[in-house]
Amino acid sequence: MARLDTREKLAILADAAKYDASCASSGTSKRDSRDGKGIGSTEGMGICHAYAPDGRCISLLKILLTNSCIFDCHYCINRKSSNVRRARFTPEEVVALTLSFYRRNYIEGLFLSSGIIRSSDYTMEQIVAVARSLREEHDFRGYIHLKTIPDADPELVRLAGLYADRVSINVELPTERGLKRLAPEKDGGRIEGAMADVKAAIVDREDAKKKYKSAPSFAPAGQSTQMIVGADSASDRDIVLRANNLYDRFRLRRVYYSAFSPIPDASAVLPLQRPPLMREHRLYQSDWLMRFYGFSAGEVADAADAGGMMPLDIDPKLAWALKFREHFPVDLNRAPREALLRVPGLGVKAVNRIVASRRWRRLRLDDVARLTVSLAKVRPFIVTEDWRPTLLTDRADLAAWTKPAQTQLELFGG
Repeated sequence: MARLDTREKLAILADAAKYDASCASSGTSKRDSRDGKGIGSTEGMGICHAYAPDGRCISLLKILLTNSCIFDCHYCINRKSSNVRRARFTPEEVVALTLSFYRRNYIEGLFLSSGIIRSSDYTMEQIVAVARSLREEHDFRGYIHLKTIPDADPELVRLAGLYADRVSINVELPTERGLKRLAPEKDGGRIEGAMADVKAAIVDREDAKKKYKSAPSFAPAGQSTQMIVGADSASDRDIVLRANNLYDRFRLRRVYYSAFSPIPDASAVLPLQRPPLMREHRLYQSDWLMRFYGFSAGEVADAADAGGMMPLDIDPKLAWALKFREHFPVDLNRAPREALLRVPGLGVKAVNRIVASRRWRRLRLDDVARLTVSLAKVRPFIVTEDWRPTLLTDRADLAAWTKPAQTQLELFGG
């Protein structure tokens, strides 16, 4: 490996890290250095941008420790047989970069992943060494997200959870069949076993915290995972059901979806084109239906077509409503919150405002117009004091009718 300076390493390893989508920084415990001790915080406004549930933009230094790897996963640009420029940071260099970027107010935390070098245990030791140095030697109180290696010794993964706010273990592909075909050196059973160990450690620390306030935290922001979309034959239905299974079994905070991107010198078993980015977007929308809107995984999967794919031209919530019109229209002045959440075009905030407002007055269509971006999308599915859709809900062309009219943007407008 040619000798590179820090700037060249950063260019290579920051670019290599862009394929990992799981870098949100929400859900951790609050820490800051306003008491004059330590450095950094997990709060505030923030060269990777993640978004907290309240909309805050949080900047993370997102890099790989190295893009060298002893594995040869077909879909990975950093695989052993890939013809890419390699680089490697030492733990001391990553610590120095993190502190330097933080002091310049560029970042609020670190997202660190790595290719596998020498062995899984050796690589995990290097990753843990970075977090240990930041926490113990420099009293860094910012956010740390570590990508852990399922094949590593469980004790090393446990140490990662003690220093990091969030840990993540990628399941890589939605199906075991796809994993064996495209990443034969990885074991789905070991991946799930490592996720189960992290879950158990999080639960144990939560119980300990209830009894002893001084008990150390373990990954207070939980664990997450990532699935690559479009590299194998898995359908959207397969992905949704797999994600739900992971949420139920391992108490995941998030499942991230990353659309497969064609790579140089690709294997013949990979598709020649990447899937539409809209497919990735529809999967995130499906994920939100399960997490925030009360839909079961089976109901979300029912929104898919005969081939198991979500429609790209309409969102999954609208697709479900069009398939199950017997649930509509919904009376906004009488229906329970659970029914309101299923109305296309109404988000969680809008539903909460409707529930709060109708305690004092009967809602009219004009009231709804102030709560949603597209009234045309909502009207066929609701009843208000002055509106009833009559036969509109049963129209055969309802999908086209609910789409907002397309307008030509002005080249020199604004």
